[in-house]
Amino acid sequence: MPRPGQVKSPASDRLSDRIALGVLTRAFPPELVDEVVAECGRVEQRTRLLPARVVVYFVLAMCLFFGQGYEEVARLLVQGLEREGRWAAPWRVPTTAAIGRARLRLGPEPLRILFGRVCRPVAVAGTQGAWYRRWRLVAVDGTVFDVPDTVANAEFFGRPGTSRGQGRSAYPQVRVAALAECGTHAVFAAEAGPLALHESALAARLFPALTEGMLVLADRGFCGFDLWRATKAGGADLLWRVRSVVVLPVVETLADGSYLSEIVAARDNYRRTEPERVRVIEYRLGRDGTVYRLITTVLDPAQAPANELAALYAQRWEIENTLDEIKNHQGGPRLVLRSQHPRGVEQEIFAFLLVHHALRDLMHQAALKGGHDPDRISFTRTLRIVRRHVTGQAALSPLPARPGHRPEPA
Repeated sequence: MPRPGQVKSPASDRLSDRIALGVLTRAFPPELVDEVVAECGRVEQRTRLLPARVVVYFVLAMCLFFGQGYEEVARLLVQGLEREGRWAAPWRVPTTAAIGRARLRLGPEPLRILFGRVCRPVAVAGTQGAWYRRWRLVAVDGTVFDVPDTVANAEFFGRPGTSRGQGRSAYPQVRVAALAECGTHAVFAAEAGPLALHESALAARLFPALTEGMLVLADRGFCGFDLWRATKAGGADLLWRVRSVVVLPVVETLADGSYLSEIVAARDNYRRTEPERVRVIEYRLGRDGTVYRLITTVLDPAQAPANELAALYAQRWEIENTLDEIKNHQGGPRLVLRSQHPRGVEQEIFAFLLVHHALRDLMHQAALKGGHDPDRISFTRTLRIVRRHVTGQAALSPLPARPGHRPEPA
């Protein structure tokens, strides 16, 4: 007889073969997880209570059910099975300490590589709201996550100052930069680093993911000559807002009211030996008549008229909404990550992004079937449905009921 807290089953099945977490195993099949684990050299040399595959799914589930304790998430993993699910040997729900050690053994690399394998733009030709003419709309932006106030996190990530003069905030912070598809909110490239690293420096690491046929939107915090050149190097077109202090001399006025200009690096501001040709669109918004200035690589007004580009720039806010979904809905208000050390923080961030991508891909598929814009489907409602699906599986005991015995919810 198995002891309390254990599940006994025939020797033909293993726990790691039977985990079924709906959208997570659909998006990240066990075979792919095993491949990534092997690539990172995390395959176990001995049988463990928490093999690497299980830990990967645990970290993903942890970011799907953020706010739940380690052991409760482990129960959901174990019990999120079909009724006939069984295991090869008794299995006890691990302690919080055991799960923490397993996360340390796994490290961030498998989650980062899994993100690189799976997370891509998901829009197809028929996806509503994802395209402008021939371009796939994407945006770049950055944010920060609060992390636990440990010595390791504070030393590695740093913490911001405060407006009240204490000189330090309550939590260290990790900076994250991301590329997201505007029409579907699918994050397809991301980097994390210390707070002292500017978001534009992090963003520069993302640009190999940009390709011809994309139109990249960015706020004025990203505008810089070197960053501009690096961003368009892969063939993508750009539409960026620029600061009011940037000098944009009029080279040629165009029929739609936009004009051609040149930007140069600060080091070349006087000699202007290596200028970059841009097109400038200026317009006013709001009661105060705030002037917006956009620069773009699309130099021909016939391909993209100025009034259309001015209206299109509002799509940049979709990445703000994307980051809000991750931080305030998937995570929760006043989100503080749970990892006590920097490698765990990186692991957790990529797990959050993986889960978000899985949810957004599911929403995109639903929108396609219904002929809807993905923006019309509620992220919060989808998140609740997915959580209920897993919890519904967890409410069924994986063991067969004894005659005359009604199974209790797990």
